Amino acid sequence: MNILGIGGVLGDAAAAVIKDGQIAAAVEEAKLTRRPEPGRLPEAAIAACLKIAKLEPGDIDHVALARPLPAGAVLGSGLRSFTRAKVDTVDHHAAHAAAAYYVSPFEEATVITLDREGDLRCGARWRGDGNTLTLEEEILYPNSIAELYGAVTRILGMRPCSDEHRVQWLAMSGKPRWAEDFAANIDGHTVEQAVSVPQLRSQQDRADFAASMQRTLEAYVMGIANGATNVCLGGGVAWNAVLVAALERKFKGVFAQLAAGNAGTALGAALHAWHGVAGKSERLDAGSYYFGPEFTVSEVKEALENCKLRFRLIETVPGRIDAAVAQLVNNHIVAWMQGRMEFGPRALGNRSILASPLDPYSTENLNTFIKHREASRKFAASVPAEIASTYFETGPNARHLASVGRVRPEHTERFRGAILSGDAVRVHTVSKEDNPLYWGLLHAFGKKTGLPVLYNTSFNLFGEPLVCTPRDAVRSFYSSGIDAMVAGNFLLEK
Repeated sequence: MNILGIGGVLGDAAAAVIKDGQIAAAVEEAKLTRRPEPGRLPEAAIAACLKIAKLEPGDIDHVALARPLPAGAVLGSGLRSFTRAKVDTVDHHAAHAAAAYYVSPFEEATVITLDREGDLRCGARWRGDGNTLTLEEEILYPNSIAELYGAVTRILGMRPCSDEHRVQWLAMSGKPRWAEDFAANIDGHTVEQAVSVPQLRSQQDRADFAASMQRTLEAYVMGIANGATNVCLGGGVAWNAVLVAALERKFKGVFAQLAAGNAGTALGAALHAWHGVAGKSERLDAGSYYFGPEFTVSEVKEALENCKLRFRLIETVPGRIDAAVAQLVNNHIVAWMQGRMEFGPRALGNRSILASPLDPYSTENLNTFIKHREASRKFAASVPAEIASTYFETGPNARHLASVGRVRPEHTERFRGAILSGDAVRVHTVSKEDNPLYWGLLHAFGKKTGLPVLYNTSFNLFGEPLVCTPRDAVRSFYSSGIDAMVAGNFLLEK
């Protein structure tokens, strides 16, 4: 059974393929084309997924399209090559729920999907039991907590539908002075109607306003999840790592979908078809979401030579690790492009920019000279999963960088550059099973320095998606203050 899932066609489009009982590929169109066209089938993503899975269009048994969708004529012309596939559509929030629940570790869970709006809904509560999902409650637009969060983003001078993650980090340094006003009036109102917007005269006022919205969001989701044992979270709200951390403190089990936005509905549509249409009982493992393209030695070499670059070939895996460690111990910033690209917006060690926590200027260098963002935006601390508790307190979603942990008191000063507020820090736990190369790099750095932890931020610039191809990596490398890049088997230095 070969299934193609397509989602986010009206914005943030992606494709995913299930092949013979495994998630074989999942790729966002924007990472491939760099300039996606909303309202069109993600043709590049579909082609990439088929290539990764080693399938032809005629090998696909089922095409599952997550709604909402554009005019049928646009879809019909793009699907003609799938000559023997059955085609059906999947409700938007059903796709979010499938993406969140079916790859979770739970046999039963309360599944909550929340986003701005999709198929006239902005949220739903589902009951996950074995291989079935049952809708228990739906939240109709315009009663959208996500839209309210976006309005607060705009009031704070940021871009709605883009900068909500900045609001959650700003909230970490604030006090929820206006949370009661929000909570009393949120349903179906604009933020101006929901609360008398105060004059935000200082940075602390802005932080307090953000904290009020964040507290309101957390209370809202807790209310929907009331009575649950295990909670799965999908839709764009699942990207809120501070919310996920709050849920981890409250409930026995929590799983936040990594590719939580519209792109994730491609995977959800495929999983919905696997269980709901094909009737398969086997639950599929998403692992650590390395579902995108990877590039051979010759492909990387060709890209570097076409760009007229000087590079050094490193033939062995230990050699690659040693080259990166040599740069990092000298407090150099290293771009690390290895293996298959991550699905979703977070870099999990295959498309990452790395820095040493021992460098006192790592925060300034990463934020000011490379990412060009405010100093309050912090980066994650990647640590081998089996020794993470030595340095941090973390929840299970640290595996996918989807939560917020805490630094143990004896290590607070050591990780000062990554601390968000108090002792809160983003933690990425890396297992040998998930990513043996990155895990090996962390241990090698620890052997050299006594600290097996690296600061990790996504390898992208100027609001673009993660780099995908070697050429993408070269462009970002030479457009930034990154000191060195290890791309596959090649080392580039400035």
